[in-house]
Amino acid sequence: MINIDFDAVGNWAERRNLPYAGYTDLAQKPEVYQLVKDCVEKVNADLSVDTLLAGSQVSRFLVLHKELDADDGELTRTNKVRRGFIADKYDVLIDALYGGKTSQFIETVVKFEDGRTGSVSATLRIDDAKTFAPVKAAA
Repeated sequence: MINIDFDAVGNWAERRNLPYAGYTDLAQKPEVYQLVKDCVEKVNADLSVDTLLAGSQVSRFLVLHKELDADDGELTRTNKVRRGFIADKYDVLIDALYGGKTSQFIETVVKFEDGRTGSVSATLRIDDAKTFAPVKAAA
């Protein structure tokens, strides 16, 4: 599960005249998925040259429909991911990733800064990323 940097990707989209109406819309744009896929595959290629890390390559990914937020319990106040909470909250996405699905609908309750709550929903695309065989070290 990948969370985009809204400011950085928003600037990238604006330079390409790619309109969007907020985080959820931007995160689900095909162009953003391609950008993320290219980055994931570059990281996979870099990981393949290290025999200890080659098994850590990302084979499937999705771009989350909302930013992880401490107010929603997803991050600590020091911005560390609460893995157990994420695993429970997004279990349907984890099952879809490992189950071979190509998309998954999700609806998430969010808390606004003023204390109100609402929901954000989206059908998330799940994509495969190219992985690379470990590069053997020269003898």
